[in-house]
Amino acid sequence: MNDLIAGVEIPDTALVREATELVREAAPPLLFHHSRRVFLWGSLRGREQRLDFDPELLYVGAMFHDLGLTTRFRRTDQRFEIDGADEARRFLGAHGITGEAADRVWTSIALHTTPEIPLHMAPEVALVTRGVELDVLGIGYHAVTDEQRAAVVAAHPRPDFKNRILAAFTEGIKDRPDTTFGNVKADVLAHYVPGFRRRDFVEVIENSDWPE
Repeated sequence: MNDLIAGVEIPDTALVREATELVREAAPPLLFHHSRRVFLWGSLRGREQRLDFDPELLYVGAMFHDLGLTTRFRRTDQRFEIDGADEARRFLGAHGITGEAADRVWTSIALHTTPEIPLHMAPEVALVTRGVELDVLGIGYHAVTDEQRAAVVAAHPRPDFKNRILAAFTEGIKDRPDTTFGNVKADVLAHYVPGFRRRDFVEVIENSDWPE
């Protein structure tokens, strides 16, 4: 029987069930509930905008988008978004989903911290970002109803979420500070990691190997 939350159906498929179990095992409850909310917010925003999206692909994008913050999938040589995107592509490939569909999911995760650009791309890409923006930043808060918000949060609570998600971001990226260059996660390290100094785009240009 399908789960129904705020009028949004969680697809009752093997792909979705296995994605759910993988994230439940790899991620702490904070990130599991956040990721489920991202799917629900994204679905509600997609419905409101009358977008034609694949709910299974949106689900995998939403559920895997923060896997790069987990101990199991965290690397130190690339952005955490790419960690999750790469794992999503591997997961989809194991289920026979490749090519453009897998690329859509990869892109939805890789770009979810890049403002504006995802919103002009395929619906699944846009809606992962919409879901993240609503849950973390409150962007689009009033685009869903009070009843919808209450239903989603009842199913997937967010106790002290603002402070706890900032702590999770810090823990997940503090060992790879250079990967925050040019994206919003540099703000997290600037607030929470003593001695962190942002790389400066102007300095990168001025100090490049070009002689002029």
